[in-house]
Amino acid sequence: MSDSLANNVPAAADRTIDIVEVGARDGLQNEPEVIGTADKVALITRMMDAGIRRVEVASFVHPERVPQMADAEAVIEALPDRADVSYIGLCLNKRGVMRGIASRDGNKRGIDEAGCVIVASDTFGQRNQGQSIEDGIRENREMIRLAKDNGLKAQVTISAAFGCPFEGDVPMETVVRLASEMAEAGAEEIALADTIGAGVPAQVTQLVGMVRDAVGDMPLRVHFHDTRGMGIANAWAAYQAGVTTLDSSLGGLGGCPFAPNATGNIATEDLAYLMQTSGIETGLDLAAAIKVNHWFKDVIGKDLPSVVSRAGLPAGWEARMKRTA
Repeated sequence: MSDSLANNVPAAADRTIDIVEVGARDGLQNEPEVIGTADKVALITRMMDAGIRRVEVASFVHPERVPQMADAEAVIEALPDRADVSYIGLCLNKRGVMRGIASRDGNKRGIDEAGCVIVASDTFGQRNQGQSIEDGIRENREMIRLAKDNGLKAQVTISAAFGCPFEGDVPMETVVRLASEMAEAGAEEIALADTIGAGVPAQVTQLVGMVRDAVGDMPLRVHFHDTRGMGIANAWAAYQAGVTTLDSSLGGLGGCPFAPNATGNIATEDLAYLMQTSGIETGLDLAAAIKVNHWFKDVIGKDLPSVVSRAGLPAGWEARMKRTA
């Protein structure tokens, strides 16, 4: 382990992570049957009641491109005004940021964070949001400025950071450059996203270390899909490399409409089980999250991929958690 990585491993006294729940956005955007607004709001609310404190609630995209997100503003307007929760709206361009700003008009709560996106490959960037890498740099600079000027936290996700569905390998130097550009532009957090689930733990360790060396104390987040079964292992590698904010989706739902064969995110329940059983606090009531899973599978009409929710918690798990608390 390099000195920079060794210095970033969380100390025993600070063994906590923050989970960003993305089920209502990334988890649902690829579902063929549109989920009703009330059920989306109930999903978000139930996960907050289970302990989630950052939630990606919707994306501001054209409804013809992603029909599942056509009710973005309606979902946001119906959310409870909770001071202990941060709501994230995904924004692919300045128009999306403007919609996020508008969600706060008048006395509305609206979103708290503009989740900006830049893609680390030209081909996928053109397919996903009609932007080359250079277009994305220019657009995201404006998006960050616009969001911050209007009271939103501006964070940036580097999509396809571990591989592109069309170009294959993505050079780590490209990802590091984008992270540096976005940090310089004023992003308040940078996420590395394995959009197609191509990464492996050694790659995660190396890339996180390189990005950390480039951006210093900038908060980092990771976003893993489980397309090839590496998601949870990658999450552990990221934590070991010093990342303490991780995206996940209830039940492991998810997928990208513009990335062939990409499957769901790592499951919130599986991530929480890994961390909590390892003595790392998540703030999530795992038993409550499993109940949300069982409720939502009836809403969506199918079992969800999470292995923890299907298998249940092992005998004596609660007592073990009390001993390690």
